[in-house]
Amino acid sequence: MATGTDTSTAAVQLLQMMTGYWVSQSVYVAAKLGIADHLATGPVHYEDLARKTNSHALSLYRTLRALASVGVFAEINTGQFALTPLAGLLQSNVPNSMRALAIMYCEEQYRAWGDVLQSVRTGEPAFDRQFGMGVFEYFCQNPDAGTIFNEAMTNWTTQASAAVAASYDFSHVGSIVDVGGNQGTLLATILRQYPTARGILFDRPQVVSTAEDRLAKAGVGDRCRIVGGDFFASVPSGGDAYLLSYVLHDWDDDRCVAILARCRQAMPETGRLLVIEMVLPESNEPSFGKWLDLHMLVMSSGRERTAEQYRTLLQAGGFDLERVIPTPAGSSIVEARPA
Repeated sequence: MATGTDTSTAAVQLLQMMTGYWVSQSVYVAAKLGIADHLATGPVHYEDLARKTNSHALSLYRTLRALASVGVFAEINTGQFALTPLAGLLQSNVPNSMRALAIMYCEEQYRAWGDVLQSVRTGEPAFDRQFGMGVFEYFCQNPDAGTIFNEAMTNWTTQASAAVAASYDFSHVGSIVDVGGNQGTLLATILRQYPTARGILFDRPQVVSTAEDRLAKAGVGDRCRIVGGDFFASVPSGGDAYLLSYVLHDWDDDRCVAILARCRQAMPETGRLLVIEMVLPESNEPSFGKWLDLHMLVMSSGRERTAEQYRTLLQAGGFDLERVIPTPAGSSIVEARPA
C-alpha cells in the first residue's frame, strides 16, 4: 500500500501532467508574439515588450513570469526579462529554431487534441472532425498554416539531418532520391557531407516550389534536381538510394504499402531504401515516439511502428529489412533492399 508521502508525491506528479498544456500554450504565446526575437540583443522590460507586441502589459508579465519559473526566459530584475538557452530556441532565425514548431503544435493541432477522446473511441483523426478535411488538404487550402508546417518540418529535420548523415555511409551512393523531402534539408545535409553524390528532391509541387533558394544557399543547388509530384502515383526513377524521412508515419498501412511499391518500381535491384522514423521499443520504456504515435492518431491515419511492424510493412511493399540503425537524435534509419 502506498504511504501518505508516496500518494502526495504521485498527486503532484499527476497534477503536473494534467496541467502540461498550461506550459505549452504559454510557450506558444511567447513564440507567436516573437518575444525571443525582441530579447536577442539583451534584456527588455515587460512594458516595452508589450508595446512592441501590441499586448496587455500586465498579462504579458504574468505569462513571462510563469515561463521563467520553468526556465523559459529569466526575470533578471523586477519586470525585466532575458533569454535563457530554452528561450533562445524560440528565436526565428537561429540554428535549430523551434519557434515554428511551438506555433504549429498549439494552433490547429492543439484544437484537434481537444477531441482526442473521439479518436480513441472511433479510431478516426480528430483533426478531420474539427476542420472538416484531412490535415494535408487543410494546409493546401490555408497557406499560412501550410507555411508554418513547412518551416516547422524544416527545423525538425535540421535537428535530425546531421545525425542521419553521420550514422549512415553514403560514400557508395551516386544518386539519392528524397521522397516527400519537404524543403530538402536532409538531402542538402547529406550532399554537403558527400560532395560526389547527386540528389533529387521530390514532394508535392506547392511544397518544393520554394526549395530552390534553400538548396542554393546550402551550396548544393547545382547537384540537386527538384521534381514535383504525388508519391502515391509515381516517384523519380533511377536512384541508388531512396529516402523516406518521416513520411510513412503520416499514413495507414495500405497507403504506406502504396508509397513503398512506387519506390520499389522506381529503383534498381541494387538500390537501397532508407526509412527514417522513430522506431518504437517493444517494452514499457519511455519513448517520445509513443507520444508521437498518439499525435498521429489525432492528426491523420498514420502511426509510429516497431521494427517488426516495419519489417511486415516493407515486405508488403516489395522490400526486405536489412538492419535498423539508431541515431543520436532519437530517430532510426531502417535500411531495406528490394526483395
